[in-house]
Amino acid sequence: LVGTVRTFDPTLQDMIQAGMERIVNGVATALGGEATLTYRRGYPVTINDEEKAEVAADIAARVVGVDQVHRDIPPVMGAEDFSFMMNEVPGCYVWLGQKGENAGEGALHHPRYNFNDDVLPIGASYFVTLVEQRLAAA
Repeated sequence: LVGTVRTFDPTLQDMIQAGMERIVNGVATALGGEATLTYRRGYPVTINDEEKAEVAADIAARVVGVDQVHRDIPPVMGAEDFSFMMNEVPGCYVWLGQKGENAGEGALHHPRYNFNDDVLPIGASYFVTLVEQRLAAA
């Protein structure tokens, strides 16, 4: 039996693993057998640092305008390897919206995905503005 467990809370992940171990062992014992649960932890939950998220949103607003920046996007169950870095250093994961007439049909990681090249100057401007602000503050 194989499956995936995703949560927004690492503590809940611990509870689920412990519960699954109890269930696996209990069912096996009840049926006179033995079982082993192999529970592999993949990517940790990606949690933005509030202060860094505010800085990121403010910089994005300078680049594209405040009306184009969405600060309250609901959490998503996707997995992101950037979460490992944010476990070590507070940070913020930013989505660069790329809808428009040149946007692809499929979502990211979908075979029909087509990156909208029109957003490249926006992304570059975002990062240049971020660096300029951080250097000015240093």
